[in-house]
Amino acid sequence: QGNMAFAGKYEFEGDENYDDFVTKIGLPSDKVEMGRNCKIITEVVQNGNDFTWTQHFPGGRTTTNTFTIGKEAEMETMGGKKFKATVKMEDGKIVAEFPNYRHTAEISGGKLVETSVASGVVYKRTSKKIA
Repeated sequence: QGNMAFAGKYEFEGDENYDDFVTKIGLPSDKVEMGRNCKIITEVVQNGNDFTWTQHFPGGRTTTNTFTIGKEAEMETMGGKKFKATVKMEDGKIVAEFPNYRHTAEISGGKLVETSVASGVVYKRTSKKIA
C-alpha cells in the first residue's frame, strides 16, 4: 500500500486522445468544447486515505469528489453525472471504475498523470505541480 503524496495544486499541461475518448463516453458536444485544451486546475487534499479532489474549470465551474480509499463514495463524472464507486490504491495509483471508463491517477516525475480507458481508447492528461 504505497502512500503516494498526491496533495497539491496542478495545472493542465497536455493530453492525448481527448476527442476519441469523449466520443466513446458520449460526452455532449458543448461539454466536449468546454473541456478541450482546458486549463483545468486540479487541487488534491490528502489526509492519509481520505481525499478531496477538486477540479477548477475556467469560468468558475468546479467539480469536487471526496472519497476514502477502499470505501464506496458518491462521485461525479466529467459530464456531471453522479454515481457510486469504491476507489482503490494499486501500485501507488488511485483507481476508480467510472460507469463507462476506468480512471487512474498517479504522481510521476512530479506531475499528476491521469489515465482513463473506455472501450480500448486511452485518454491521458498530464498536469504540472504549481503549489
